[in-house]
Amino acid sequence: MIGGFAILDEGEFDDMILFFLPLVLAVVGANILFAYLRWSRLTYSVGEADIRVDSGVLSRAARSVPYERIQDVSLEQKLVPRLFGLVEVKFETGAGGGDDLTLAYLPESEGERLRELVRTRREGAVLEQSDDEVPASTEESRLLFAMSPRRVVTFGLFEFSLAVVAVVGGFASQIDFLLPFEIWDWRAWREQLAGPGQWLAGLGFLAQVIGGLFAVGSLLLVGVVTGVVRTVMREWDFRLERTDKGLRRRRGLVTRTDLVMPVHRVQALRVRTGFVRRLFGWHALKLVSLAGDSGSANHEAAPFAQLQEIAPVVAETGFSLPDHTLDWHRAMPAYRTDNILLGLGSMLAISAVVLAFGHGLLALLVFIGGGWMALQEYLAWRWGRHAIDAGQLYTRRGWFAPDLAIASRGKLQSVEIVRNPLARLRGYADLRFGLAGGRLSIRGLPLVEARRIRDAVLDSMAEQDFSEMVEGQTVRA
Repeated sequence: MIGGFAILDEGEFDDMILFFLPLVLAVVGANILFAYLRWSRLTYSVGEADIRVDSGVLSRAARSVPYERIQDVSLEQKLVPRLFGLVEVKFETGAGGGDDLTLAYLPESEGERLRELVRTRREGAVLEQSDDEVPASTEESRLLFAMSPRRVVTFGLFEFSLAVVAVVGGFASQIDFLLPFEIWDWRAWREQLAGPGQWLAGLGFLAQVIGGLFAVGSLLLVGVVTGVVRTVMREWDFRLERTDKGLRRRRGLVTRTDLVMPVHRVQALRVRTGFVRRLFGWHALKLVSLAGDSGSANHEAAPFAQLQEIAPVVAETGFSLPDHTLDWHRAMPAYRTDNILLGLGSMLAISAVVLAFGHGLLALLVFIGGGWMALQEYLAWRWGRHAIDAGQLYTRRGWFAPDLAIASRGKLQSVEIVRNPLARLRGYADLRFGLAGGRLSIRGLPLVEARRIRDAVLDSMAEQDFSEMVEGQTVRA
């Protein structure tokens, strides 16, 4: 629209109305017509074994998804559909990527009814009534965790973000033809700021420092405000409830999402925090489910909570937080030493080459970078630990932003020992575990301990019937 205005406007407002307005009306009308045609030709049907969706105006397409492939059904309401009482129904098929099935849009009551119907068919239950008579879910729920408006705003204060700066930069790059100078040319900016810059330089060094601090403070304020706004939009009225189907999570101010996470498909948990928020005791709990390998398989169950608030949620999933009786272990000192020497040695070699070409300052920076890498490796070894008990596997890593992973031994899909030539020479190994929707590994283990943990996990996996995890039957923790 802006491009059309710039092309058709020759300085006469009447001419602009004459040419521009009909064009806009034609484009809007065409979009409405095409959207109506797509909607009128989009149909779905629920059968005994699958759900079928037919779409397309000129070229018809039909897709059928068996119930056993549907991992979960979630409802999402964006702002405009929410005003009209409509929902978007999403079927997670567990295939990852863009293979999920979506129906947009249905009445809210129909979305609830369809979700309950598909879940009932998914569980293999026999319905006595017809599909049209299946009521929406009336199951009782028990509140596990909720965030008040004050908690959401506090959460936003820790979610510093400069995304608005990137958005403004992207928008400016699209309308740069309307500006009197090239926006990405630093010389043009120097000319534009020549007057104010000379005025600031004339005030002295102290005024320049104050001006710089004011600019940095403004940027920090923008980041804090952006983080608060984004968090409020995403996490408003956050509620996590325990239902007969699993953990039901609802959140969102503009886009309201309603998601149920089946407890029997939870394979692992992640408890994360940040450098600043851990000083105040705030943590985030994420569930790694069997929904698939995409990022949607990691569901936030408690994005901003204290550990005493996270513990009841963890208990509902059949897991438990580590206690003081666990025997934690670090990686081998040889693993730490090798990583430090490899990182530092490579940076020293690069620094020597740069120095040979006469770039002393750059060589110094590379050397400092090597020292920082060595410090990072030491801190990672110092704070990284692992433990195992009768039913669970624990890994803890990160000194700046600690991350605790808890996995059920019986729900892991595979385990392998990985050794590179240096590891074979030095006597240590890495353990990698197969985990749908996430990654789990333990690095730098003594070979004997790696084999012991592998055998223990394989024994637990052999006792587990993985069909029970999919069908939702009782699973041993």
